[in-house]
Amino acid sequence: MIRLYHIGKSYGDRDALRDVSLHVEKGEMVYVTGPSGAGKSTMLKLLYGAERPSTGKMLIAGTDVSKLDSRQLPSLRRNLGVVFQDFKLLPQRTVAENVGMALEVIGAEPDAIRRRVPAVLNIVGLKGREEDKAGVLSGGEKQRVAIARAIVNDPAILLADEPTGNLDGAMAVEVMEILQAINLRGTTVLVATHDVGLMDRFPYRRLRFVDGRLVVGSTLGAARR
Repeated sequence: MIRLYHIGKSYGDRDALRDVSLHVEKGEMVYVTGPSGAGKSTMLKLLYGAERPSTGKMLIAGTDVSKLDSRQLPSLRRNLGVVFQDFKLLPQRTVAENVGMALEVIGAEPDAIRRRVPAVLNIVGLKGREEDKAGVLSGGEKQRVAIARAIVNDPAILLADEPTGNLDGAMAVEVMEILQAINLRGTTVLVATHDVGLMDRFPYRRLRFVDGRLVVGSTLGAARR
């Protein structure tokens, strides 16, 4: 599903990633971990096309995305869902509107949006909350909306960048349970986190970065749990 070969990413004279090679199999759930500044977020940005690699080759579902131009990136992103630490919701819009926007931008028909949004909110435990304004939700509820938005177009890959970073312990566990359930439905899930407790509680393969280098997890992981 994801193949990286000798990927490097530089910003001027600073190397954010250095000679990274890794494989993630279809249907795996994998952690991207390491200390702050290790390269976790840069790795995810490369995968969803917000940044381009300076060196190396990057294949996602067989497509060499390191060679895509800006006009081709939307087709890549239709197969990717992204969850951010700070939610990135529009607080004055309703839950349904926030989730539905992900379908609007890819040209989905209004009837399809009206059918799909309640179904995906049910998956994240927010059935019946469609008309609530996003700004009045708790942190855990906002992250659930963000996850619903990320999976509403049924992506093959879900990338979550520190999805529990702003949540307390109980809410963090709830979010991880949702991500685990999404993985069990067949979606490949990569979670960037430094929360050792959560990784121990939900044990999956770890890709550990230090100073931009992948130091643990470069080989193929075991089959899905």
